[in-house]
Amino acid sequence: MEEKVIMAGFGGQGVMAIGKLLAYAGMIEEKHVTWMPSYGPEMRGGTANCAVVVSKEEVGSPLISKDGTAAIVMNLPSMIKFEKELVPGGKLIINKSLIDAVPTRKDIDVYYISANELATELGNAKVANMVMLGAYLELTKAVDVESVLHAFVKVFGEDKSDLVPLNKDALLKGAEAVKK
Repeated sequence: MEEKVIMAGFGGQGVMAIGKLLAYAGMIEEKHVTWMPSYGPEMRGGTANCAVVVSKEEVGSPLISKDGTAAIVMNLPSMIKFEKELVPGGKLIINKSLIDAVPTRKDIDVYYISANELATELGNAKVANMVMLGAYLELTKAVDVESVLHAFVKVFGEDKSDLVPLNKDALLKGAEAVKK
């Protein structure tokens, strides 16, 4: 099993955060992982993406180039840029709240998640990224949700542990969204 996922959006949408959580959760499960961030040249509001590889075997390269198994895209520029990086049969998880376009490829599996609306239903629009991560985890089983929640405290610190229940609810909302 090897998952190669690209997470992309504008700065501030939390794509780096979910990338770190996925990578850390993989380490908790004693898998081999890489996390490679990339930022646009803008100081604020620019593009941001990261590539995460989670594998039972050693990872040869952190780069994802036309061999991604999944992409989580939070905005239209990210969808346009990264849908071409997926293998045929790869999973493209689209934030339907901000993207009203349809991907051009017909050889990938596409999932539309109303991440912003689902996050707002939970009372905090900031967890839209976690809704998207929950959808990805449900589709791929790359790591267990409980490992992500354990990673949350490790990555963000004990003082943020009160946010774990909200983030668990967001992960579960994302999972529900792709089950429908």
